[in-house]
Amino acid sequence: MVEGSMTQGAGQEPVVRTATLRDFRVPPYAQTPVPPQAQGAPPSSVPHPGNAVVGDGQPEGYTPTERDLPVIRRGDTVQVQTVAEPRPASDDGRGPLFVVGDVHGYLDELLAALGEQGLIDADGNWAAGNARLWFLGDFTDRGPDGIGVIDLVMRLSAEAAAAGGYCKALMGNHELLLIGAKRFADTPVNSGAGTATFQAAWLLNGGQKTDMERLQDVHLQWMSRLDAVVEEDGHLLMHSDTTAYLDYGSTIEDVNDTITAILTRNDADECWDLFRKLTKRFAFRDEGGSQAVRDLLTTYGGQRVVHGHSPIPYLLGEVGTEEGEDGAGPVINGPHVYADGLAIAMDGGVTMAGKLLVVQLPLHD
Repeated sequence: MVEGSMTQGAGQEPVVRTATLRDFRVPPYAQTPVPPQAQGAPPSSVPHPGNAVVGDGQPEGYTPTERDLPVIRRGDTVQVQTVAEPRPASDDGRGPLFVVGDVHGYLDELLAALGEQGLIDADGNWAAGNARLWFLGDFTDRGPDGIGVIDLVMRLSAEAAAAGGYCKALMGNHELLLIGAKRFADTPVNSGAGTATFQAAWLLNGGQKTDMERLQDVHLQWMSRLDAVVEEDGHLLMHSDTTAYLDYGSTIEDVNDTITAILTRNDADECWDLFRKLTKRFAFRDEGGSQAVRDLLTTYGGQRVVHGHSPIPYLLGEVGTEEGEDGAGPVINGPHVYADGLAIAMDGGVTMAGKLLVVQLPLHD
């Protein structure tokens, strides 16, 4: 039983909710995470979800049925309910700003969440005028229709632009994984923990063969050109809760240009190193987390980091125990605000029957 979660909608008083997390098998993305104390360790010394191996062997530390994430204190947690009705546009004439957490191939859930926020109509077409919509990455893998998700985002981008708004997307580690699996397949790469391949890592982390069969050059080109970091209205948007972005440049433009250049050079080892670094997580959690966020904000600008990648059920704790009620899924009402209010987590855990979050910024907690 998880108690004491705080939820709050716009203009509402906070209320205390009781949340119960079910017992379920730990999914692939939670395997062998980077421990908080190892954030500063050399890449070769840290176990990592990207350390897939060739053949029938398992990556080091592969424990799919054990809880591998420490529980954080519930007092460190603030949840904010999603806002059902869009607020007015900003004072400078730009439309309201929305962000979308990790989708992972759950197209139907994405359509429903976008519709609830009034961003699309019943036919799935852009209906939000000059609104601004950012996807935080991880469109494919684990869910049934990753290519369908990419096709939708590409189409909405064109429709939003025609209506005076925009729909844009960031690079997630699963975009890097899918690009690598398609380009390099079983080409061995130096993982820092033995021989690995993008193909093995992609399959281990939920790669769907139907996505690979439907993957076209236009999808690869679109993914390869995605930015990794942007700043919008004081929000520093990125996919992963890691400080590894600092390895790629001291400005947002430098980071994005460097990552695009790496993908353009098409070197398997270089792409693997990029994938591994952007798969790191939990840099903003626990002791020192708020300082890690401040390091990013000081370098790139903004007042808050907004990220996906690490599912909120894990950040809330008590996931994967045997104490949950049978049939109950994670209770996620909205984003998770933490690190002294400087970080907002947006991965609602749709792959574990959680919630696919589409939220308007700014949040008021």
